[in-house]
Amino acid sequence: MNDPVNDSVLDILIYLFENYLDVEDEPQPSRDTLREELENAGFAETGIERALEWLEGLSADAPPQVGDPLTRSFRVFNGHEQTRLGLEVRGYIMHLENVGILSGQQRELVIDRLLALDSEEIDTEQVKWVVLMVLFSQPGQEQAYQRMEDLVFEGQSDSLH
Repeated sequence: MNDPVNDSVLDILIYLFENYLDVEDEPQPSRDTLREELENAGFAETGIERALEWLEGLSADAPPQVGDPLTRSFRVFNGHEQTRLGLEVRGYIMHLENVGILSGQQRELVIDRLLALDSEEIDTEQVKWVVLMVLFSQPGQEQAYQRMEDLVFEGQSDSLH
C-alpha cells in the first residue's frame, strides 16, 4: 500500500523537474517562488516542504571521493538499503553504473536520494527520475543525462502504444 504523502513528494519533484528545473536558459526560481507555484498547482504543504528539502539534499556537498574515480568499485548494500531497495531496484542502479551512466559517487547520491523519498516501495520508475535529477544537478553530465532521459521517455512511449 502506497502512502499518498510520499507519492506526492515524487509527484512534486517530477512536476518541478518538468516545469522548472529542466529549463536551461532561465535562472532557477527561488525556494519561495517554487513553494508558491506548487501551492497554486494544488500540492499539499507537507509534501511541498518535503520535496524542497529533498532538492536541498540533492545540491548538498557530495560525499568525499574514495580512491581513483576511474577504477571500478564493488557495492555492498547494507540491511536497511536491502530492505528499502528491492533486488530489481538494486540491480537497475548497478546496471546504470556498469553501462557508464552513473559513476560510483553518483550511484551513492542516487541511493541517498531514493532513501530520502521515504516511500514504502521504491521501483525502477522512481530510480529513473531520481537519476535524471542527480545527473541534471551536476555539471558536465550532459551525455549521461541524455542517455538516461532516453531510457525514461522510451518506457513512457512504450506504455502509450
